[in-house]
Parts: sequence; C-alpha cells; structure tokens
Amino acid sequence: MANGNGDSQSEKNKYKFLFISWESLSGDLAWKIKNEGHDVKCYIKNSTDEYDGFLEKVDDWKKYVDWADVIVFDDVGFGKEADALRKDGKAVIGGSIYTDQLEEDREFGQSEMKRLGMLTLPSWDFDDYDKALLFLKENPGRYVYKPSSFTSVNLFTSGDLKKGLLFTGKEEDGKDLYEIIEQNKKVLSRKVKQFQLQKYANGVEVGTSAFFNGEKFITPILVAFEHKRLFPGELGSMTGEMGTSMFWCEPNKLFKETTGKMEEDLKKAGYVGYVDINCMVNGRGIYPLEFTCRFGYPTISIQQEGVLNEWGEFLHAIANHQEYQLRTKKGFQIGVVCVVPPFPYHDPIQMEIYKDLSILFKKPSLEGIHLGDVKVIDNIWQVAGNSAYVLIVTGSGSTMEEARKQAYLRIENIMLVNMFYRTDIGITWGEDSDKLQTWGYLY
Repeated sequence: MANGNGDSQSEKNKYKFLFISWESLSGDLAWKIKNEGHDVKCYIKNSTDEYDGFLEKVDDWKKYVDWADVIVFDDVGFGKEADALRKDGKAVIGGSIYTDQLEEDREFGQSEMKRLGMLTLPSWDFDDYDKALLFLKENPGRYVYKPSSFTSVNLFTSGDLKKGLLFTGKEEDGKDLYEIIEQNKKVLSRKVKQFQLQKYANGVEVGTSAFFNGEKFITPILVAFEHKRLFPGELGSMTGEMGTSMFWCEPNKLFKETTGKMEEDLKKAGYVGYVDINCMVNGRGIYPLEFTCRFGYPTISIQQEGVLNEWGEFLHAIANHQEYQLRTKKGFQIGVVCVVPPFPYHDPIQMEIYKDLSILFKKPSLEGIHLGDVKVIDNIWQVAGNSAYVLIVTGSGSTMEEARKQAYLRIENIMLVNMFYRTDIGITWGEDSDKLQTWGYLY
C-alpha cells in the first residue's frame, strides 16, 4: 500500500499502466511513469508516429484491461467505459459519465455550479443567429461568444475547436460583437449550430484545481494561469494553450468556493482524477467559467516540474482510493509550449515540411523538456504526428521570475528549425497576484 513518502516504496512497487487516448495527449506523463520503472502500454485511436521509440503502443486497449494495474483515460468521452471498469473493480484514472457531461455540456456545467452555490455569470443559449443579434440589440453590453457544438472536427478535439472560435467583445455597448456575428452569421451557422452569449466580467482569469481519489481531494491544490492565445500579449487566435504559470498551496478561498464544492458529487459519480474550474475573478466575486475533468495540457507536464513524488506511485494510490500526501516544491512553475508551423492550423502540405525534422540539444541535459508530438530514431528526437505541437519546456523557482528564467534558458538549449513560442508566460504574475491578494482569494 502506497504511503505517500515517495521514497522507500518506489523501489518495491512497480505497476502496469494502460493509457487510453483519442489522440496523442498524455504521452509525456506515460513516458515519465515508464522512466520511473513501471510497465506502460498506450492506446491512441488516431495515432501516426507520435511517441515511436519512447512508448509501446497497442492497437486494442480492451485486450490489456486484465493486464493493467491502473487504467488511465486521458480525455473526455470515455466516461461510460470508465464507469463500467470501476464497477468491475478496476483501478481507473479519469472519466465518468457525470464529469464528461460537466465539461462537454456547458449549460449542464453552469447549472451544477449554480446548484452548488457558485456565483455564475448570466448566459443565454442560442441556435439561431438572428435571435442572438436581436438579443444583443435589445440588451446592449459586453458579452463573450462561446460555441457549444461543432459540425466537424479537422485538427483539434471538438473542445479545442470551440475555444478557437471563442470571441470576447471589447465595446461596452456590444456593437463590435454584433457586427462580427452579423458579418459572419452565414459561415458561423454552417460550423456552429449551438452557441452561448455569456455576460463579460473584467478581472483576472485563473484556474483552481486538485486531484481527486474517489473519496476526497488530495492536497496541496493548484492555482494556475493559462495563456491561450497564439501570440504574446494575448493576441492572435485561440490555441489549446501556449503556456501556463502555476503554484501549489493549501486550499484557499478561491478553491473552497469553486472546485472544492464538487467533492460530494464527484464521490457519488465515482470519479478519480484531475478536476479544474477556470474562473474570472474580481473585487465583486469569483465567477467560474468552465470545467476540465481530465488532465490539463500542458498542465500535466508543468505539474511534473513541481511534484516531488513518483507519478506512478501517486496515480496507483489515488486510483485505489488511498490517502496520499503529495509533496511539491515551494515557489512557482511555468511551462512554455514550443511549436513549429503550421500550428495551430491544419495544413498537411506545410506539415510535411516539418515532419521528421531533428530536434537537437546544444547540451545533453533534458531537464524540463517534455514530449509533445515527437518520436526518437537512433537516439535523435524528431517532429512527429500532424499537430506541430512539439515540446513543453518547464522551469521552477522561488519566485515567478526565477521560474521564467529557468524555463527560457532551457529553451535556448533547443535547436529546431522555425520553432516558435510565447515569450511572456508568467510575466503578468506581479500585477495579478497583487489583485488576488487584495481581493482575499489566496488565503
């Protein structure tokens, strides 16, 4: 039985992990666990050459259910299978019908937040663009346009596509959002059938999260700041995420008034895994925006920078509903996503130019280097897959600036043709922390 000390037990307990994915998301975590000495197999439904040379991939995960000590579902959409496996007594991380619905059905997620007493922003659901335009005309104000469904998927998961078309109005009377919808309604109506207009709230966007062992949350909890747009200064198109800054702490007001309220319902659902609620906060209150009921990406790679325990031991413990003392570094961690063209777009011709290019390191150290879509051939890392999402580079320090310095120094060690990344991850921490402290959310 894991005792959470991460030391003596790590030499005795070696487990079999089966990772199950729609696409190549959790390979970095699987590689980390493999390097700890555990036996790891991965099923990736839409796999090409991602992780070749790093991980053993299988073509039918159901053949290995009885082989595995721990089964890891790394994305939404596996809830039915995860619930059934838990009912059969298997140790499972991720997935449940309830938590899938929390993340995938925005209206349901908001209704659960309201039921539990969270302070949600008013929102209105539409399936008709002319009705939405009439609403904006009759109710002037700042709103956020949020797609709720997509008619096709061509690059990212449906969730990432939805975020890609998310748009925040900047004018107080809402005329900019009105004009954008008016000019694009024919195109949008073909791509997005249902959408939501949510009242805009100014403030600091921050996520609060923790791992759940089926009975209770594991502490410490995590506070994180995501950078979702392509360019520094939050410019350009929405991506899955270009980087994140974070720190671990004991449960604070921010957590207790949002994610912490989910404990009983997660227990009823039998869920085990990671839970995050992204929020907009200001002096008037905490406004939860959306659930993530799975590992975050690149969050799970950046968490490795801050967690001192072995991940295989930790995940095996919580999958079996055991108590666990998570030991983390003091201070801060950041992670920077390093990509090549055509990211974040789907362009097979452009991708062919960069596929198989070597990823070289000036010095042999791989500290803070985490796998995106890569493979290794003859000990040389190469760009793999179709996403152009290549590496996550992390750093830590007693201050946010020290963490930033370490991460960006590590990036300078990488040689990859036309690699690009955001240079401002974590840079707004000073301003954001002052606001959060003043508002009393970090206590």
